[in-house]
Amino acid sequence: MNTIRREQVKEMLHSKPFLSLKELMEKFPNVSSMTLRRDIDYFESQGEAIKVRGGARSMKFITTSMEESFNLRLYENMSGKEKIARKAIEMIETGRSIFLDSGTTMLKLATMLPDERLSITTTGPNIALELIKKSLPIINLVGGMLNRDNISVSGTQALNLLDDINIDTAFLVPSGMSAEDGLTSGNYSECELKQFILNKARRVVILMDSSKLGKSLPYTFGDFSKVSAIITDRVLPPDIDAAARAGGAEIIIA
Repeated sequence: MNTIRREQVKEMLHSKPFLSLKELMEKFPNVSSMTLRRDIDYFESQGEAIKVRGGARSMKFITTSMEESFNLRLYENMSGKEKIARKAIEMIETGRSIFLDSGTTMLKLATMLPDERLSITTTGPNIALELIKKSLPIINLVGGMLNRDNISVSGTQALNLLDDINIDTAFLVPSGMSAEDGLTSGNYSECELKQFILNKARRVVILMDSSKLGKSLPYTFGDFSKVSAIITDRVLPPDIDAAARAGGAEIIIA
């Protein structure tokens, strides 16, 4: 075992969300690919990485979130979240397949949602627990890595399940929205999942309370061109409004 090499691999894992086997082979040309795969196995066993096809994902970027915890956000702007949820419910058609993101705004929507025949997929365990109080919807809860701050699930397992589900309308909640960076998230793994949904769903509706407007978190999961509508509780800042409309998104003020 080469301790110096593993220290270098560890530094690489701490510097970026994804480290490819190809990068390792270029960095250590005299080391066999089998040995470098064993290095990845080692760091997975140490909780430093998750082995994926072609390399490894760094746990530093997967587990680190720059977002405030769920409990801190739960009681912020409650009236705004309720207004947004009411408008969102107007866009839900009985019998459709919908996706509900995680977050406090989405929890409000789940609480207020009428008891109707729907197929609902969610990444929020607390969202699913709220929804099962109703008798008619079919609830699909995505499995995977649980983020304590957002009470949301993401990761490879979540993506594999979502790949098999058709989604008519997806309701997504960014952690930030700006004209320059678009729709952003503070967690790399959740960014990857939201990006997947953004590209898969037939229609995407963004729920955005005013506290997140103008914020830009580290990871962009999409721009306004993939968004059908944005529901918010106040008029958007001019630069965001212009960028959203240029992308084709309908602006709905709750």
